[in-house]
Amino acid sequence: MSQEFVLEARGLTKEFRGFTAVDSVDLQVKEGTIHALIGPNGAGKTTVFNLLTKYLTPTRGDIRYRDKSINAMSSNEIARLGMVRSFQISAVFPHMTVLENVRVALQRPLGNSFHFWKHERVLNKLNDRALELLDSVGLADYADITTVELPYGRKRALELATTLALEPTVMLLDEPTQGMGHEDVDRVVELIREAAKGRTVLMVEHNLSVVSKLCDKITVLARGAVLAEGDYATVSQDPRVREAYMGSDDTQVEGAH
Repeated sequence: MSQEFVLEARGLTKEFRGFTAVDSVDLQVKEGTIHALIGPNGAGKTTVFNLLTKYLTPTRGDIRYRDKSINAMSSNEIARLGMVRSFQISAVFPHMTVLENVRVALQRPLGNSFHFWKHERVLNKLNDRALELLDSVGLADYADITTVELPYGRKRALELATTLALEPTVMLLDEPTQGMGHEDVDRVVELIREAAKGRTVLMVEHNLSVVSKLCDKITVLARGAVLAEGDYATVSQDPRVREAYMGSDDTQVEGAH
């Protein structure tokens, strides 16, 4: 296994009572790139994500981070290595302010995670960094807004800020533009591009327009197995990929799990 790959899977397989959801998937994510997992309904993309981050245990296969096996690690241990995952459903605290959400995330690298009882003066020391992160995702003007009041697209931007607060080396983004209108999608594309500087991103994404704009490499899954791999120009012209999407257009394909 090459040192240039930050995250790798060999023969990754997941079976559920005789049903093979993920079938001998090989995946190599190169350091410093944006890599997408795409595929039609039932392709197994999110299951692969769950296996890589140990929210599910593989039936077979090897997962390596910087050429070291992480098979025996828990999801929390993997996060501490620097592999930080976002979810399809916005994972923020709705009744805290935008600033407070980021501040909570900032406590984790300091070993103070979720110490809500800390004195306000201690937490206020994190405000400068929290505001910096909010500014980076276009939310500086929303710092004092209660999160539940944010529009959906802004909540996803906040989730990206909280992910960045955990100082990831590898960000795993699960359908970051799901449910968004065109304006929000364009904003989040730019945010991901900016957040990816100096990092590696692996993303599950249903919107091929997003993939075409962002991704250096694409792995196409179908029925739990790798169907094709390459840059967008290569995979979008692959007859097997077109057949798998059953005639769906090249800019928008429904997501799969």
